[in-house]
Amino acid sequence: MLLVLVLALSACDGSQGPGQTVVESATPPGTETAPAATSTPFQPSPTPVPLAANVNGEALLLSTYQAELARYTAALGREPAPDEQQQVLDDLIDQTLLAQAAAAQGYVVGDAVVQERLDDLVRQLGSQEALQQWMAANGYVESEFRQDLARAVQAAWMRDQIASGVPVSTEQVHARQILLSDSTQANDVLSMLQSGSDFTNLAYQADPVAGGELGWFGRGELFYPELEQAAFALQPGQVSPIIQTPVGYHFLKVLERQADRRLSPQALLRAQQEAVELWLEQQRNQGQIEILN
Repeated sequence: MLLVLVLALSACDGSQGPGQTVVESATPPGTETAPAATSTPFQPSPTPVPLAANVNGEALLLSTYQAELARYTAALGREPAPDEQQQVLDDLIDQTLLAQAAAAQGYVVGDAVVQERLDDLVRQLGSQEALQQWMAANGYVESEFRQDLARAVQAAWMRDQIASGVPVSTEQVHARQILLSDSTQANDVLSMLQSGSDFTNLAYQADPVAGGELGWFGRGELFYPELEQAAFALQPGQVSPIIQTPVGYHFLKVLERQADRRLSPQALLRAQQEAVELWLEQQRNQGQIEILN
């Protein structure tokens, strides 16, 4: 939850103060006098509210960032490093971008929705007093927490919209690998494979526990792109040539292949997270974001 503090600064009063004496001078009869010049009381310019960032014209208050950083510091149990402090600000900017997009799509969080969420929190924590204690421990007052909660609900709604656009099924292959530590071993295995040795037996010699099992995976799921490219270039039963990566020398064998296989829950979640991160990256690049702190 992100804290929103709104600072209201009042301008100084420019009226005449007590204790001032007005001295009147006598004017001889028949003498015309010009009207006395009147001075305009000094009107100071309003003091600008300090900002941490400006996100597409929406002010992100410095106090909001400082309060969120204080909560993060308390949870961390130590002073955050500079990159961690920047991450707190980046997260606030991301949430603002998501909330702005939700509002642009017509999703506005009213008081009734906020109250419903507060009632849910009361039920989860056990009492209204427990919620008040939680807010106090995390540096919130209720009015600020309501604003924060509304923005968080909007951001969560937009995340769900982005995630719902990720396909639940995709082209996948089921593969096994032989991973070796040096080129000499790799060339020896290549010779054995070319002479007809069984791939699975060699895989279990290299990996006695799992036998090089990679399971089902889609595009973008393997850590090394060269392995993925080799896997999707093979048909079931085919074996790749030697593939070198920073961790060693690989042979791949594709066991099965499906054009439209449902993603595992872990793979779907990963794909949804990547979709949200890509969306945010695009919004940062296309938007007008000014860091001011």
